[in-house]
Amino acid sequence: MWTRLGRWVLKYRSGLLIALAIITVLMGWFASQVKLSYEFAKAIPSDNPKYKDYQQFRKVFGDDGNLMVIGFQSDHLFEFPAFQSYRTLAAELKNVEGVSGVLSIPGAVNLVRNDESERLQAVPIFENVQNQQSLDSAASVFFNLPFYQNRLYHPQNNAYLMVVSIQPQVLADKGRTQVISNIQQQIQQFEKQLGAEVHVSGLPLIRTVVADRIQGEMKVFLLASVLLSALILFWFFRSFSTMLLSMGVVAVGVIWTVALIHLFGYQITLLTALIPSLVVIIGIPNCIYFINKYHVAFLEKQNKTDAIVEMVSKMGIVTLFCNIVAGIGFAVFALTESAILKEFGAVAGLGILFIFVVSFIMLPAILSYLPAPRNRELKYLESKIITSLFQTIQGWVFNKQKWIIGITLGVLAFSVAGIFKLKTVGFIVDDLPKGDVIYRDLRFFEKHFKGVMPLEILVDAKKKNSYTGLRALPIFEKIDSLSAFIAQQENMSKPLSVAEGLKFAKQAFYEGDSLQYLMPNSFDGAFVGSYLRPPKKGSGKTNALETMLQSFIDSSRQITRISVNMADVGTAKLPGMIERIKTKTDALFDTAKYQVTFTGTSITFQEGSRFIINGLTESILWAFLLIALCMLYLFRSARILFCSLIPNVIPLLITAGVMGWVGLPLKPSTVLVFSVALGIAVDITIRFLVNYKQELPMHQFRVADTVKATIHHTGLSILYTTGVLIAGFIIFCLSNFGGTIALGWLTSLTLVTATCTNLILLPVLLLYLGGNKRG
Repeated sequence: MWTRLGRWVLKYRSGLLIALAIITVLMGWFASQVKLSYEFAKAIPSDNPKYKDYQQFRKVFGDDGNLMVIGFQSDHLFEFPAFQSYRTLAAELKNVEGVSGVLSIPGAVNLVRNDESERLQAVPIFENVQNQQSLDSAASVFFNLPFYQNRLYHPQNNAYLMVVSIQPQVLADKGRTQVISNIQQQIQQFEKQLGAEVHVSGLPLIRTVVADRIQGEMKVFLLASVLLSALILFWFFRSFSTMLLSMGVVAVGVIWTVALIHLFGYQITLLTALIPSLVVIIGIPNCIYFINKYHVAFLEKQNKTDAIVEMVSKMGIVTLFCNIVAGIGFAVFALTESAILKEFGAVAGLGILFIFVVSFIMLPAILSYLPAPRNRELKYLESKIITSLFQTIQGWVFNKQKWIIGITLGVLAFSVAGIFKLKTVGFIVDDLPKGDVIYRDLRFFEKHFKGVMPLEILVDAKKKNSYTGLRALPIFEKIDSLSAFIAQQENMSKPLSVAEGLKFAKQAFYEGDSLQYLMPNSFDGAFVGSYLRPPKKGSGKTNALETMLQSFIDSSRQITRISVNMADVGTAKLPGMIERIKTKTDALFDTAKYQVTFTGTSITFQEGSRFIINGLTESILWAFLLIALCMLYLFRSARILFCSLIPNVIPLLITAGVMGWVGLPLKPSTVLVFSVALGIAVDITIRFLVNYKQELPMHQFRVADTVKATIHHTGLSILYTTGVLIAGFIIFCLSNFGGTIALGWLTSLTLVTATCTNLILLPVLLLYLGGNKRG
């Protein structure tokens, strides 16, 4: 069949190339429409309870991830020139397009009792500051308000905080990059005036920087992988035409794959940004195997057309199954419940199959138009160094079998010991290097303000109007008790809730006495209560406290929120912290009367990481099953199936063991390595075993002779292909993201060990299980 297909491609080569060109132009237009994702990829299924809780929270209270924070330490902030610069910064940030509000010391307000209107009035503290004397007076008022302590300033270390709120619609648009840039420009000017380092953090900044770096790295890695592959191909074949042909094949494959992202309605994320480079890395081996076989066949037949048909007949089925297996390694991600992995799996899996179609059409068709290979282009087939290496490997396989088995078992024991050291943990900024300014700035806020990552706690009283008037005081007393407990936790900041507003109101009622910053009790609640009731509809009166805290109670006055900022403690530590708080909430709130829900970005990230890791683990099992079925169908032999899987399980175990020994945890970005590497590494096994089966009849089914021939005939292309793959993945080590770096060196490690096991251990297994019997 494959011989007929080869002749069919040659017969209709012109029409096939024209059709391919038209499709590529169309795909190119689709590829140009692909957009960059400016949102954290949705890792949790839409029917997950925690995802539903978070979406409901956003619907009622708005986004929790639209705040940027600006912080610094200074002993001179309350000197008039420095304070004036700080006030100017706050004013300039308010004028930045896309900024919805700024919370800062210069904009701080004091609640003042107005007996005539029977309302609390919000009075700006620093509005009339014109000189050092008036600043000192205003500062004394400000520092007498516990409400702002550990929120806008830290009294022990002179650390100060400003919060910038960004419009949610801006954060979902490409214009967010310009908004963040405009904010940073204002901060840089203030930093020069202050003469101290200013730190910036928050989810809008982190998300924007990550997205922009993804876009930049995608271009760099794609260009680097293309150039490196081109150099290797030219060094290998010593032919510009062959190099350009191979690069043309992968270029078309990349265009088709990027077009898929748009056609599926996806956007470029941290994972999908890797796909074009992966297509290059996987597409080049197709070209190497096809062209290598073409050169070998040409040496034998000395006829270009016959050599091309031989190339297709021998390598077509092999390359198809290799691409199917590699595609399975990626496509199994589409079986997970994580949206980000579904997108990656669908696009990468189909992209690799596209590469086969493009290779199968372009290579035979264009080779038929090119001149026959010259002698210098075929010299690599008789390399003395490579021949010597294969002689050495052959000697090991036939004379050192016990040593090979013993070393393999020893390495496995070492790896298994490392696997027991593996830990599962992920952080929101996990993939950023420790020396990155974003990482360092985040640590500043964690040190001085216990972090900036959002955690939301919702207390549902299960009845409307439960948070109205004095009857709500007992509930808020419980919330205040919970807030005090949370504030005592090592990595959680002082929560913000209606309870804090009530304490602020009581202090205002008692003429600003800071000792009265307490929850109203049954005695003074009657006095404070008149200031807490919302104005009647149509009265035109505005309760300042009601305005300040309107975002903390829903419109039905049934649900209130407790907002906590916390450190990026990681998925291993967070569940224990949440469980301790949950134990406290269960003690405070009767579950028959209240429903307490934990949500926010911190919770969804933890849940997303769990889904991704579980999904990736499941995908590896699916990959093994599907690949095993493919191998069984291809070879129709349980013995060959066993021989094929062992050399590919061992590299994965070695990689996992190395991760354990070096302290690299299992997290979404590192678990990805195993499925990717499995799909690529099995490619080597298929190449070896298909050639083994093809050689077997030629050697009267003598296993030993067939193994020798297979090592020499497939070893060259396997070594060059592995070199291309490793060179392509090593490029990822230049990334700014830890996960991408890990993907680079861990996959390279897996490929090195897979090459060794397939060229050394696999022949030994074939000899042990087959001996000199007929295969």
